[in-house]
Amino acid sequence: MHLINEHLAVGNAEDAARPARLMTGVLNVAAENPIEPPTGCAYAWIPFTEFTEADPVQLDEAVAWLEQHEAGNRLMVCCRVGMGRSVSVVIAYLCLAKGMPYQEAAQEVCSRRPGATPIPNLEATIHFVRTLRAKRNGG
Repeated sequence: MHLINEHLAVGNAEDAARPARLMTGVLNVAAENPIEPPTGCAYAWIPFTEFTEADPVQLDEAVAWLEQHEAGNRLMVCCRVGMGRSVSVVIAYLCLAKGMPYQEAAQEVCSRRPGATPIPNLEATIHFVRTLRAKRNGG
């Protein structure tokens, strides 16, 4: 598990199955790794396929789940090895929910998760999700 900030971490499949005690929510984004929800944690499984571009609807759903659970929780986003999909969802969250520019969000996450490899075309997908959200909210 790698802490991104005091409320957010990225982890791998093992971390998802047995989260550290300080984590109060787990978002599993590994399509190949459905797990039993960890006891005592908020949990969601939004199955992203490995090594492919993110589906904008799924990315929006993942960011919305983090937004809904951020208050008073420590959340961990997990995928198989904790380097691609989980990192990408956290970057998207920082951009879409916290208003961070893409390069700043990517740098922050990648500096705290050695070996991080955001999924292909993530910046464009985030931009598309931002547009979807604006239209949904009347903008």
